[in-house]
Amino acid sequence: MSDRWEPAAFKARVDEVLHVFVADEADQLAAVDPLLGPVAAQLEAAVADGKRLRSAFCYWGWRAVGQPDSDALVRAAASMELVHAAAVVHDDLIDDSPLRHGRPTAHIALRGAVRRRPRAVAAARSLAMLVGDLLMSLAGQLFATSGLPAAYLARARPLWSLLARELIAGECLEILRTGTHPDTSASLKVIRYKTAKYTVEQPLLIGAALAGAGERLRQGYSAYGLPLGEAFQLRDDLLGLFGDPERTGKANADDVRGHRPTALLAETWRLAGEGERQRLGSLLGRRDLDEEGLAEVRAVMRRLKAPDRIEAMIGERVEEALAVLHTLNAPAPATAALTVLARSAAIRLS
Repeated sequence: MSDRWEPAAFKARVDEVLHVFVADEADQLAAVDPLLGPVAAQLEAAVADGKRLRSAFCYWGWRAVGQPDSDALVRAAASMELVHAAAVVHDDLIDDSPLRHGRPTAHIALRGAVRRRPRAVAAARSLAMLVGDLLMSLAGQLFATSGLPAAYLARARPLWSLLARELIAGECLEILRTGTHPDTSASLKVIRYKTAKYTVEQPLLIGAALAGAGERLRQGYSAYGLPLGEAFQLRDDLLGLFGDPERTGKANADDVRGHRPTALLAETWRLAGEGERQRLGSLLGRRDLDEEGLAEVRAVMRRLKAPDRIEAMIGERVEEALAVLHTLNAPAPATAALTVLARSAAIRLS
């Protein structure tokens, strides 16, 4: 791979690693018993799509230290996508989301495997939980067998425990905050632990650790990665409610029906008057919320300019990240690539 950042070429390399690795694991799982075929299929479905941002941040965390391109490093970086796949399966299960990438989520798709069994919905949810667990296990396996020297892998191994702890902390915080009084600071903390860290900061730090980066660069990666990761999730908040489902592949009503602790909702609540809060309170968390009710929530948000506030928060965080990036004295190709990644992570349509 050349020093010029070519996102499509990099994505193709990561896709090949993931598809071959997961297909082999799915075959081995299905070989245990034919009944496992639908479960194995969900392993492959979990890695079928994706922008591969997390693997890209890991890759450039390595390259910014001055290390060369490496197929072994690409395999290690691809493991970040299996962490994401596991998190998505679990997140969709927790949120009871019906769609992802325009297709049924794992716990919905797996109903077909248990449709004639007692408590089929609960059984499908259990199967999806196990798919997510296996994907997380496979992430560690792909990383450990990437082909990088054992000494390099040992430098990064402690970060895996930190990544898992912080990701689970974020998911737990979201569950504990769901349905509670909206609060922007609390929502931003959920964002930081549930998304920002494992999307940008931790992949960068793992790439840096593999490459033997010094303390100053690692601190710079955190200062760049955390605000950028927050911007990524803030964009997700906006797309979740105002995006085009044909592009996002997800249902618009999920966050409102689930009364999730998004920053968009928290800012709306902060800006709302008493009458608007009463009306919002009657709509949030309703599983039977229809398009008319959803349109009303959107109208309140627009009237209060809450989406504009979230856009401003995204812009502030991207600029903060880029300001840090240009103090790191990383090689020019790495700086250029991380600049492009910052823009693509925070300014997107899906």
